[in-house]
Amino acid sequence: MTDASLHSARSGWFSLISSTVTAVVVGFASTILVIMEAARNVGASPSQQASWAAALCFGMAITSLFLSWRYKMPMITAWSTPGAVLIATSGSGISYQNALGAFVTAGVLMAVAGLIKPLEKAIEKIPAPVAAAMLAGVLLRYTLGVPGAAMALPWAVLPLIVVFFALRLSYPLFAVPVVVVAGVAIAGFSGSYAGDCCSFGITTLEWTTPAFDWQTMLSIGVPLFLVTMASQNLPGFAVLRASGYQPPVQPALLVTGAASTLLAPFGSHAINMAAITASIVTGPDCHPDPKKRWLVAWPYLVLYGLIGLMAASFVQVLGAMPKDLVTAIAGLALFSPLMGGITAMMKEPRDIESALVTFLVTASGLSILGVGSAFWGLVAGLALYGARHLIQRNRR
Repeated sequence: MTDASLHSARSGWFSLISSTVTAVVVGFASTILVIMEAARNVGASPSQQASWAAALCFGMAITSLFLSWRYKMPMITAWSTPGAVLIATSGSGISYQNALGAFVTAGVLMAVAGLIKPLEKAIEKIPAPVAAAMLAGVLLRYTLGVPGAAMALPWAVLPLIVVFFALRLSYPLFAVPVVVVAGVAIAGFSGSYAGDCCSFGITTLEWTTPAFDWQTMLSIGVPLFLVTMASQNLPGFAVLRASGYQPPVQPALLVTGAASTLLAPFGSHAINMAAITASIVTGPDCHPDPKKRWLVAWPYLVLYGLIGLMAASFVQVLGAMPKDLVTAIAGLALFSPLMGGITAMMKEPRDIESALVTFLVTASGLSILGVGSAFWGLVAGLALYGARHLIQRNRR
């Protein structure tokens, strides 16, 4: 090997590793607080919260390596952030066991979508404005907590808001990770971490037998599947296509759906194709040779494997933070997805009405027959969308 080729190989691995580190930092730090809020909202104990985070990390690491190695493209997976928000906002009063049953339901539906081509096509045909409106309605309920948190804890939250928007104007990719680190530092200086607060050790997965309640399956399981498909999987495939790859959609859905189902008893709510973090590792900045970018899955496996092993420590550190501070950081982390959802729901003028109905019903938080608002928002929006297009077709 010549000096030039050796230098090229070293620089290639350096760019692979640096891109992976960026993707992991952005992906984990941006929304881990939302994951913990979702776990706490359904009554998960600290050990179950740690198992939840660890199961997600291990699942993402293994599925990313398998898909990337099998298809020789950077097929990076992630947890469902919109799904976690759905659980955090709609899971009150739901037992942990019933929540796990809903996660199994969502995972099975994902795998079935990978096995049955017409079902996959039917999901793809859900109008983009309606799907975006359901996502925006779910996210709105969470981001609305930021002003209240700022009023309750102004000395801690207001500086974070200033830092967040300052970074959004210059280095948007690092806005959320920096705010998370700053929030942990503020909590430390304020005395939130007592001497016996946090311990360090290896995290173990904790099995809890799921329970299957039809109301929880409808209000959490089905919307979790739909919001994950619409806001994570479909954009994730689009990112790969934009980088010149032809992702195998059905195998990807089958693998991520099976992993979600198998890991649900340990707390994992959903594993899916990554979108934002995938964009970091699918372009030329990751590696100049598109055929070698799949190698990013190896450092991805190592980093998320290590984070999964230390999940209990992360849960203790984040769990000791003041609740208003957690609410503020999580709400700021969801600002960009909310902005994207609102923009997408208003993109088609003729569909704004049905999208707005979906958005309002979802954001209302109503519950009918024990089924949450995300499901009814989707039903209302699709009903109005279908009626409008049927009338227009008959007129023509």
